[in-house]
Amino acid sequence: MTSSRTDVAVTMPQMGVSVAEGTVVGWTKQVGDWVEADEPVLEVSTDKIDTEVPSPASGRLAEILVEAGTTVDVGTVLARIETDARPGEPHLSEGPRSRYSPVVQRIAAEHGIDLTTVKGTGRGGRVRKQDVLAVVHSGALERAEEPPLHIESPYRPEPTPAPEPAPAPVAASEPAGTLSRMRRAIGEHMKRSLDTAATCTSWMEVDFSRVEAERERLGLTALPLVARATIDALREHPALNATLEGDAYTRYDDAVHLGIAVSLGEDGLIVPVIRDAQDLSAEGLGKAIRDLARRARAGQLSPDEVRGGTFTITNPGQYGTLMATPVINQPQVGILDLEAVVKRPVVIEGDAIAVRPMCVLGLSWDHRALDGVLAAQFLASIRRRLESL
Repeated sequence: MTSSRTDVAVTMPQMGVSVAEGTVVGWTKQVGDWVEADEPVLEVSTDKIDTEVPSPASGRLAEILVEAGTTVDVGTVLARIETDARPGEPHLSEGPRSRYSPVVQRIAAEHGIDLTTVKGTGRGGRVRKQDVLAVVHSGALERAEEPPLHIESPYRPEPTPAPEPAPAPVAASEPAGTLSRMRRAIGEHMKRSLDTAATCTSWMEVDFSRVEAERERLGLTALPLVARATIDALREHPALNATLEGDAYTRYDDAVHLGIAVSLGEDGLIVPVIRDAQDLSAEGLGKAIRDLARRARAGQLSPDEVRGGTFTITNPGQYGTLMATPVINQPQVGILDLEAVVKRPVVIEGDAIAVRPMCVLGLSWDHRALDGVLAAQFLASIRRRLESL
């Protein structure tokens, strides 16, 4: 006998071009519950982001196909919503799970927040992740100075960073001494990148004298100025502003969607994306970078903010390193490494010796898509712009 019931699938979302799978953390609704369109039905986690998955339509949750704790591929059907059901009387489950999602309960527990005091902005007054995070960051964390993404020299005292939030308790499924789910996912992604790309790295030394003067004038760190020079160099050499998936090479001539690697401490790193970065000045890039870094560390990024990047910058130089070989953020074909700016003696014109703030820029690039000459020309283009600010 054929059923006439109309179902809509809830699937594992795509949260970044490099994300191939996600883990179901917990369900906020149970079979039989009525859900409204865009109301969260579960929470998922990947190496990029933790987020709630909304219902694609109004209806009754007819079937849950993937249990909490299960890792599945992007696009996997997780549940089905019966859209031709009638809401009837509101379906209430007893206890806090009917009002608060797992991610909301976890954040509240970490920071000692009484959820009954939090004003919800969701449908029907539901407390959302954004609501409880707003409470967390309405106090000292929000007012604290943002940790620098880049310092001028490893030999100068580094400003005291903002206090780190209390670490999350280790989940029962991840006993002490094992890698976290995010750490494992990042490791798998990095290994997959090395197995996929023909990775080469080129380095070029740059005199940051003009950068130092300009950043003092604008009140910026070096990173936004390097980002602006990189964007201009990508417009000059668009072959590096590209992705390579299998044999499909896609070059982005019109727009630079710039990824900025942000450290999450022991939880690894995340790469939020500044879309249409070519339209921003150095000041605008600085503001965008600070905003994305703050929200990344607070777990406030949306899935759209960690996918679609066309080129990435990472800056381990804030910790004093002088040279590194970054792993390409697949499926991109290049990543720029910004190292520490260090004052040291160098030979200048006329064979004179002078003290200059110097920095090594490293470029890891995919030899399947690029050649060494183009990589060198790209780095030289960045250097020319930074030395002539």
